[in-house]
Amino acid sequence: MDNSEKDNSLIEQAGEDLFNFAVDRQDVKTLIAHLPHEVQCKPATIEYELQILKIISVGWSVSFYLENNRYKDELAEVFWKAVHGFAGSLSETTGLMTGHDIDYFQILKDRLDIYVAALTEKPEATEPAAVIGPEFARACGNADDVFTVMTGSRMFIAAVGSVKEYLETINLL
Repeated sequence: MDNSEKDNSLIEQAGEDLFNFAVDRQDVKTLIAHLPHEVQCKPATIEYELQILKIISVGWSVSFYLENNRYKDELAEVFWKAVHGFAGSLSETTGLMTGHDIDYFQILKDRLDIYVAALTEKPEATEPAAVIGPEFARACGNADDVFTVMTGSRMFIAAVGSVKEYLETINLL
């Protein structure tokens, strides 16, 4: 196997691994299980938004950490293609169950745009999680709910940290 084939294999595997991590629900379930009773947002909404936040945090992390890396575009494409396929399947299943058309991939793109815009509006923020947490709570229905803010911040920090660790492990950073 030549270097080009090894590189392609590495990127394909990395994209698959990152996708599987992004859609894994264990950490979402853990965060939901530890929500305090005082939380003002609906737990079902928080759970839904946490999964969205995790997926887009993983995708955002690839672009962020690999900003000047020659594999950035290729890895991002592999990851987002997998997300697109997953979203299409989820949209179809949800549509059949509810009788309403839904475009889950568009929802993901819209949320990503919202989070990126929030980060852009607050360039003075020293930690992105300080911006993401309140934006997450806003998406859940109450930007002032400190428990929801903290839950979103935790998810963002954990997802971004896991992606960085993974990219270091496979020697892309």
